Amino acid sequence: MDLARDAAIGAPTWAHLDTLRLGKWGEYFTKMAFVRAGLDVYSPEVDDRAIDFLVRIPDNSGDPGTSPRYLEIQVKSVRAAKPGYTFMRKRHFPIRADTLLALVHLAEGVEAVLYLIPSLVWRNPVWPFTSPDYEGKKSEPEHGIWIKPETFPKLEPYLFPNVLPQLIAGTWPREM
Repeated sequence: MDLARDAAIGAPTWAHLDTLRLGKWGEYFTKMAFVRAGLDVYSPEVDDRAIDFLVRIPDNSGDPGTSPRYLEIQVKSVRAAKPGYTFMRKRHFPIRADTLLALVHLAEGVEAVLYLIPSLVWRNPVWPFTSPDYEGKKSEPEHGIWIKPETFPKLEPYLFPNVLPQLIAGTWPREM
């Protein structure tokens, strides 16, 4: 693999990245998407709550008494060539309007695709979303998502460019 050549011709490559680097790349990519949209991003000094970063959305109502909104973002990066499952522990990913999953989809030769999925979808999950409790088992309860080729058409409503204007306007996400 010639990374310099691939970078010069604009063909993104992801296969050479290990899991940690892929995850970190996804976090930075997601942060920069919010910064590019003109929003403030804050990173925690300690990552013991599975919050990768916070996003501050200013109040645009003109009412000086209204506070900005803050969103808790957890980032997961997935490879297109690797079907699987990704999850967030329920104790760190509560179902509420200000908790969101940023899912970064990476396919060889294609730019990254960012989905912003509100935790509210796990209130009544429908495939590809799951919410097992694992009662009587060692695994902790989790909210998950199956990653397969047929998953991504179902995620189109959550494409970052589609939800961003509503997110900034304060009309998304809504209680489901």
